[in-house]
Amino acid sequence: MGTETKGYRVTRSEAEWRALLSPEQYAVMRGHATERPGSCALLHEKRPGSFACAGCGETLFEGKVKFESGTGWPSFNEPVEGTVETTVDRSLGMVRTEVHCATCGSHLGHVFPDGPPPTGLRYCINGVALEFRPA
Repeated sequence: MGTETKGYRVTRSEAEWRALLSPEQYAVMRGHATERPGSCALLHEKRPGSFACAGCGETLFEGKVKFESGTGWPSFNEPVEGTVETTVDRSLGMVRTEVHCATCGSHLGHVFPDGPPPTGLRYCINGVALEFRPA
C-alpha cells in the first residue's frame, strides 16, 4: 500500500512490532485490518485530551475535533498538521483513502468526504491504533 517503501522516523522490525502491539493492534496497524465497529472504548471518549498513535506515541488528533459519526469508529474532523499521510486503498473492491501515521507508517483507518464543517472530512480511525491522553 505504499507505506512499506517509505522511510519513517520511527522504524521497528516485525518482531519489535509484534512485541509492542497486541495481536489486534498488530493486525490493524501493520496488517491493514479493521476492528469490529463499536468494539473500542475510545469510541465514547469525550474528556478533553488528545489521541496518539499506539505505535510511536505521535499526537495525531486533538479531542476537540472528535465527533460522533454513528459509524462505530472514533471519528475526527482533522489531524494535527503533518502527523498523518494518505494513500489510495483499492482493497475490498473499493477505492478509499487510507490514513497512516506519518511518523511510523502504521495503518490508522480511512478518511471520507462526508464529515461536518469546517473541513467536511471524517477521519474514521480504528480505536486500537490510538492511545488517549487526558488533558
